[in-house]
Amino acid sequence: MTSSVLDQLREMTTVVADTGDIAAIKRLEPIDATTNPSLILKAAQMPEYADLIDAALGRVDRSGKSQDEIIEDAIDQIGVGVGSEILKIIPGRVSIEVDARLSFDTDAMIEKARKLVGLFDGMGVGRDRLLIKVAATWEGIRAAEVLEGEGINCNITLIFNFAQARASAEAGVFLISPFVGRILDWYKKTNPDTTYTAENDPGVLSVTEIYQYFKDNGFKTVVMGASFRNTGEIKALAGCDRLTISPALLDEMAEDNSDLPRQLEDKGATKTPGAKLDEKTFRWEMAADAMATEKLAEGIRGFAADSEKLEKIIADML
Repeated sequence: MTSSVLDQLREMTTVVADTGDIAAIKRLEPIDATTNPSLILKAAQMPEYADLIDAALGRVDRSGKSQDEIIEDAIDQIGVGVGSEILKIIPGRVSIEVDARLSFDTDAMIEKARKLVGLFDGMGVGRDRLLIKVAATWEGIRAAEVLEGEGINCNITLIFNFAQARASAEAGVFLISPFVGRILDWYKKTNPDTTYTAENDPGVLSVTEIYQYFKDNGFKTVVMGASFRNTGEIKALAGCDRLTISPALLDEMAEDNSDLPRQLEDKGATKTPGAKLDEKTFRWEMAADAMATEKLAEGIRGFAADSEKLEKIIADML
């Protein structure tokens, strides 16, 4: 009997769970897990996480702090609490996101990342089990470059075009997350009469281009496809370094016993990278790409909105 598509995928790709739902992670047994403000917001509203939230709030030092500072600390503690619980289940790493509202402030992102690493250290979690997520702005990539130099590995998220990926690799970032499904969403909305399949899915094609460029040029940065809309997109990227997948799609693949051929393969470096992308060129390539510009801004706004919702919930709890 043919093994499931999920089992076959695990033979060639590291499977990451795109959820903050600890019960789902226990059931699906991924290597790594990733969280974001939207997922943390959901967890904070689930009754089964009430004790975890209470424990996180209990760790907040309120002395001499304003209400806003206390709420900020509480949210950091909740993220660290959820991440620490996830790490008790998985053998690999958990990604924890820096507040999206800091996405254009390099120094603030560095400071926040150091704080999160320190909080995890207080919970007995070393930096070797963490990935700090920052948005793929020029400032975010520069922050990640500094953090990588301090031994704090980063996950550059909200990647929608090649310039973001290239700049991240040239900065020596540990991992990038190109958003497959959100790219497809934009093209479907822009071209409603076009039928997209795995073969012409613009999100799949983007990740394929990035993966091939990284391998051909010997970049060590891990490519982790994210934000999938269907299992066809996942199958089309079989062999990618990592794929972060929602529980619903993981379950669907676990029930699918069709054959899964490898699509991406690292055949070793054949080229030498040229000069690094500079800020001027990076910003122009982003401005010239309407999809990437719109989706990056939309992603930052979405995560920021969920952070604001979480702040209101925490304020009521406090």
